[in-house]
Amino acid sequence: IGNTVLHILVLQPNKTFACRMYSLILSYDRNKEGPGSLELIPNNEGLTPFKLAGVEGNTVMFQYLMQKRKHSLWSFGPLTTVLYDLTEIDSWAEDQSFLELIVATKKREARQILDLTPVKELVSLKWNMYGRPYFCFLALFYILYMVCFTMCCVYRPLKPRTGNKTSGRDNTIYVQKMLQESYMTYEDELRLVGELITVIGAVVILILEIPDILRVGAAKYFGQTILGGPFHIIVITYACMILITMVMRLTSTTGEVVPMSFALVLGWCNVMYFARGFQMLGPFTIMIQKMIFGDLMRFCWLMAVVILGFASAFYVIFQTENPENLGQFYNYPMSLFTTFELFLTIIDGPANYDVDLPFMYSVVYFAFAIIATLLMLNLLIAMMGDTHWRVAHERDELWRAQVVATTVMLERKLPRCLWPRSGICGREYGLGDRWYLRVQERVDPNKHKMMRYTEAFKAQDRDNYDKDLEKLEINRNILDKKELSALSLSRSTSRTSSHRGWEILRRNT
Repeated sequence: IGNTVLHILVLQPNKTFACRMYSLILSYDRNKEGPGSLELIPNNEGLTPFKLAGVEGNTVMFQYLMQKRKHSLWSFGPLTTVLYDLTEIDSWAEDQSFLELIVATKKREARQILDLTPVKELVSLKWNMYGRPYFCFLALFYILYMVCFTMCCVYRPLKPRTGNKTSGRDNTIYVQKMLQESYMTYEDELRLVGELITVIGAVVILILEIPDILRVGAAKYFGQTILGGPFHIIVITYACMILITMVMRLTSTTGEVVPMSFALVLGWCNVMYFARGFQMLGPFTIMIQKMIFGDLMRFCWLMAVVILGFASAFYVIFQTENPENLGQFYNYPMSLFTTFELFLTIIDGPANYDVDLPFMYSVVYFAFAIIATLLMLNLLIAMMGDTHWRVAHERDELWRAQVVATTVMLERKLPRCLWPRSGICGREYGLGDRWYLRVQERVDPNKHKMMRYTEAFKAQDRDNYDKDLEKLEINRNILDKKELSALSLSRSTSRTSSHRGWEILRRNT
């Protein structure tokens, strides 16, 4: 019951009352230390009161709980060295990491905790010492891996076509080699090494990604933008395309260019994931994700309706015409593709001035140009501009959240020998087996001195204002001119005293 009450207090809007009641309940807890403590008992979702405060973005309760956990080592003048307990904060050996919970929640208030002590210092320590070097090395390794895969695709085994053309529009001159013909020369063996590296890399990607999907859940793993959800979809699809290409190569099945081309596009697009390691480029990846999966997905439904309607109209108009004179609409699939290009203004309106075009083509194309180019494309630009404006106001928060998510990911993937535990063991200070983070805090005495001066001047101005109100009450029955003169005199007196006070403050500063 006490643990349930603690969880309820974390969710209370009255922060002062919640903190006092929290301390009152813990004062009756017999097991204040150890696994039996009320603060360490999780709820049905696996969240302790401390983790719940972080997920809900309750910064007041979080700071209150951290003040209870800190230990002061020494103080000399304005400098103070403090040890902060990293229990439930550090992601080391934690199945449900506190940092991962913060970046995975949809509440913006929770991301503000990443800028508080000691979370800010812990993330900075992990990222600067281990996260950034490993992440840059991983980015370089992935780019070299993609270069290897691209070269294997560029020099894939092809041979001249021997069969006859089926139609005048057939433009194929090379075909895919059979498996027995693909690995005969020295260049083929060199390409085989690159293909084996590519396949091994795809298998490693699946081995690393599948356990996280089973642990977190597919909806949460792929749906969180800060955690890199869309990029996880891209890299898993890329690995599947590589394996499909391998199977088609081993079985000598024609058409391997389809999964191979998809794999090339997805693999190189995944390079944008590594932009999150840089403060200048990290927020732009989130902008791209939000635009693609937010604005563009909604816009594609409207675009599909317009393209289907006008492509059908163009096909019907040119159905009776000679396709050799204007072949952009010679069949229905080609009409869809041509209309899509016209929609995005990639090509100009097709026309052949040597022959007479149907009159309805000019009418339909005029309506299409007005609706597609002038109306819908400007609508898409306005939607993307609004998304850019919203994300730009959160760029620093989003980049910090990306850094935290990347740090937690690397800490889980890398062996323990390559990523030692951060902090100081409490045995060095007689604080048990818990781990602590040493933070040096500085208290500026001039700041407190200026605050005292400011409060004094505020009180002086308040006294003068009260005296002025008393004078106005006494002289209520005097003429309007005298009231105005008295009011102006009182204001000048207040302004003079306030000016004198700020002069003293400026001189002391």
